[in-house]
Amino acid sequence: MVLNCKHVWDQVSNYIEGNVDPALREAIETHLAHCRHCAAVLDSTRNILILIADDRVFELPVGYSDRLHARLQEEIGRRE
Repeated sequence: MVLNCKHVWDQVSNYIEGNVDPALREAIETHLAHCRHCAAVLDSTRNILILIADDRVFELPVGYSDRLHARLQEEIGRRE
């Protein structure tokens, strides 16, 4: 079974969860071994899942919200 990138992207979540049949898993792994882009998509997807599962809360630095809003208004003004 030969897969292209779109096939791998369509199955990346199922692959991570272990919900693909052995033949498809082998084909995906073969593709990942030769495709840097798909390997990066897989790594990024795994990282996102780890971040989503992390329930830590971080406090924003003092004034961050004000600086962010000012910067957004500046960018919006440039584009108009």
